[in-house]
Amino acid sequence: MLPLPLSSANRKRTGVASSRTVVAAVAASEMFYKLLIVVFLAVSLHGTPSDGQKKKETLLSEKVSQMMEWTSKRAVIRLNGEKFRRLIRAPPRNYSVVIMFTALQTQRQCAVCKQADEEYQILANSWRYSSAFTNRIFFAMVDFDEGSDVFQMLNMNSAPTFINFPAKGKPKRADTYELQVRGFAAEQLARWVADRTDVHIRVIRPPSYAGPLMLGLLLAFIGSLAYLRRNNLEFLFNKNVWAFSALCFVLIMTSGQMWNHIRGPPYAHKNPNTGQVSYIHGSSQAQFVAETHIVLLFNAAVTLGMVLLHEAATSDLDVGKRKIMCMAGIGLVVLFFSWLLSVFRAKYHGYPYSFLFG
Repeated sequence: MLPLPLSSANRKRTGVASSRTVVAAVAASEMFYKLLIVVFLAVSLHGTPSDGQKKKETLLSEKVSQMMEWTSKRAVIRLNGEKFRRLIRAPPRNYSVVIMFTALQTQRQCAVCKQADEEYQILANSWRYSSAFTNRIFFAMVDFDEGSDVFQMLNMNSAPTFINFPAKGKPKRADTYELQVRGFAAEQLARWVADRTDVHIRVIRPPSYAGPLMLGLLLAFIGSLAYLRRNNLEFLFNKNVWAFSALCFVLIMTSGQMWNHIRGPPYAHKNPNTGQVSYIHGSSQAQFVAETHIVLLFNAAVTLGMVLLHEAATSDLDVGKRKIMCMAGIGLVVLFFSWLLSVFRAKYHGYPYSFLFG
């Protein structure tokens, strides 16, 4: 069959249709290329965070490995300024770090720092050798002479100080341990750590034979004394002996020795900047060990003064000696009771009463 020649109208319609087909093809090509560009950009943009995430995970893995390696050698990691900024302040970090800021060098003369360090080492070793040990938390230390820049960075002017640096976010107020209120006993520190990190540490202390040894020596002394006086044990029925023993027990208990045994407060506090030593705690919610000794001494002096006054009034001594005993008793009571009131005023601010000393 031969093709028939097209008319001019048909040729026009055919040309228009061809043009429309070409335009549609061009538009489809443009859409296809645009789609390719969008896909390429999406893949490119998605690939960039992935590379950054890998770098972040690698850096975090290196930091955790470094901390684990140091912990395997020493329960408490010693940090300086560079290590603190790299491992604690700089992200990323998915572990908590409890840091004791201290001053252990001899020239600092910080007896409290050494006592707190002993308890801190007990806590850290209890965690290091625990079956529940993980990389969720680490224990570290910054000594003032090794990281004074860290002290300046944190505006810290006293030692020892315990701060928990949580895995996420900055330390809050509760992340600073209230040393003067709770003491630095390892058990108290463990409770605080559990509260801030939800990591429970069972404190295991090294065996101490001082208590049983002292008890054994005391029992041996009493037994030896009873054996030597086995033919004359009237001293066991002496009222003065039992009265003196009871008085000593009362003085020890009323001075706060039991509170010291439970809380484990520092003996005193020395300001590392001024070097001033405080023996009396400025708050009614806490105390120092030295403070209990001072209160014990003052109470004993007041008691002795009362005993002298009683003896001056009831003894059969001559009048001159009784007057001396009376004056000494009054002097002891007035002087040491005034000091007791001054200590009370120093701890309870606003207390209105005083005697001799304002």
